[in-house]
Amino acid sequence: MNQQNSHNLQPDKETCEFQPTSFKTMPFLAVILLIILFISQAIQWYSQSVTLPRFCEDPELAIHNLREIVTKRSPAGNRSRRPYIIAAKLVYLLPQHSNEPVDDYIHRVRREISLRCMR
Repeated sequence: MNQQNSHNLQPDKETCEFQPTSFKTMPFLAVILLIILFISQAIQWYSQSVTLPRFCEDPELAIHNLREIVTKRSPAGNRSRRPYIIAAKLVYLLPQHSNEPVDDYIHRVRREISLRCMR
């Protein structure tokens, strides 16, 4: 009777066993890849269409603060850090190329902001 009870407690193999053929790896990976690509494109669109045009209000102040961020160790000093934090977004949105001189970088950022503000 003990063997019979233990036999009854075992799960049904058809309902509980994982069947590798039921999981399709390639469609799953394709969906994940599409989601990642969509998020990447959405971030790029947002940065180009929403974030960069915000600098159109006072582009010269943003450029001035960006130059200080790139050239000084502590650009804000004892002043408010908020304008520098806002300008620091430019470093993320338009990163400086390796070995690009600061003046060339500033001119490139100024040109990009001008293009965005004219639209």
